Amino acid sequence: MSNDNNQKLFQEACQIIPGGVNSPVRAFGSVGGTPRFISRAEGCRIFDTEGQEYIDFVGSWGPMILGHAHPPILDAIARTLKNGTSFGAPTAAETELASLIIEMVPSAQMVRLVSSGTEATMSALRLARGITGRDLCIKFEGCYHGHGDSFLVAAGSGAATHGHPSSPGVPASTADLTAVIPYNDVEAVRTLMAANGDQVAAIIVEPIAGNMGCVLPVPGFLEQLRELCTQHGSLLIFDEVMTGFRVHAGGAQSLLGIDPDLTTLGKIVGGGMPMGVICGSREVMENFSPTGSVYQAGTLSGNPLSVAAGIALLTELRDRADEIYPALEAKGQQLQEGWQQALDRHGIAHCWNRAGSMFGLFFTEGPVNNFSDASGADEQLFRRFFHGMLAAGVAIAPSPYEAGFLSMAHSAQDIDHSTTVIENLSL
Repeated sequence: MSNDNNQKLFQEACQIIPGGVNSPVRAFGSVGGTPRFISRAEGCRIFDTEGQEYIDFVGSWGPMILGHAHPPILDAIARTLKNGTSFGAPTAAETELASLIIEMVPSAQMVRLVSSGTEATMSALRLARGITGRDLCIKFEGCYHGHGDSFLVAAGSGAATHGHPSSPGVPASTADLTAVIPYNDVEAVRTLMAANGDQVAAIIVEPIAGNMGCVLPVPGFLEQLRELCTQHGSLLIFDEVMTGFRVHAGGAQSLLGIDPDLTTLGKIVGGGMPMGVICGSREVMENFSPTGSVYQAGTLSGNPLSVAAGIALLTELRDRADEIYPALEAKGQQLQEGWQQALDRHGIAHCWNRAGSMFGLFFTEGPVNNFSDASGADEQLFRRFFHGMLAAGVAIAPSPYEAGFLSMAHSAQDIDHSTTVIENLSL
């Protein structure tokens, strides 16, 4: 399989774009080799500049739940495009999208549209700090909430210590306001809250983690976070940028039956176009300017093309929920069983985590309940697995710390083919 054009494009990009990419994971740094430059996508397939075809289990990192280039979404964008690309002024469609979100997400009574998941989480934390008058934030190791300064923080020396910067450019004074705790370790949260709960503005968490691979909450973990936040007057923020409308029509909070104070959304909510959302109760959300004093703004917030795509996708997810989500669960089960059996034939230790059509494969015996567990997986084996799959026309995330995704466009035959590929790999 030729890769000459991808290599040429990557070399050219590296001369004028840092690392040749505009988001670091795309550079294949975790797996080595040359990134594939994608020219088009359709259904569950992507096509690179060599004309090579791949069954895609990345789905633009989650939003392509109905498949790439889904006709109703393309039609909605095309209709809207005729009227212009950006107005910097309110549109009726923004209210329509907000109403859809409120109808589908249990904890949402008001919505603020922004342009990315990172912008949503940054704004949600600012809102929590503004409401509570407190500065501290608790996050969990391995959960990614975008590249805001408060979230690029590594764990300190103990399970419940304040963090330190994980990237140059993040002031130590900012990192010191974020405590980093192992995912699923509620006792560490309880200890920190007992000592400093009156200083904690918010706990932010991925209710189902997707940035250390797919990691599920252990029973009682999220429920106890909810109780601790209520007890200490802190806000609970669910980062559902990845899980929103993906694991359930109402997101992880609907699937798990837990209402956060604030929810951040992205990816799917814009139908694959740039979009982010902060939503929550009316009482909380009205603290945003102009009704409240917590400032947040953006010229491209509620961009008409993104809003049109989001309305088309969410409408279909709502109207076909009884069909779509059981079908995705069945596809996820087929994928899990097939891949597990294929890896068992190779005699390879592995652990599988899955929530519907969102999945994580770890080359370790497991279980994987936190970042430390995920870090114990065999990264060299993952690299061989990744490149073997890619060479055979199956695309998975180029990092062992990323979740995978199925779509309605994946057929039983596509899934069976990916299993056959694994069976034929030399690992």
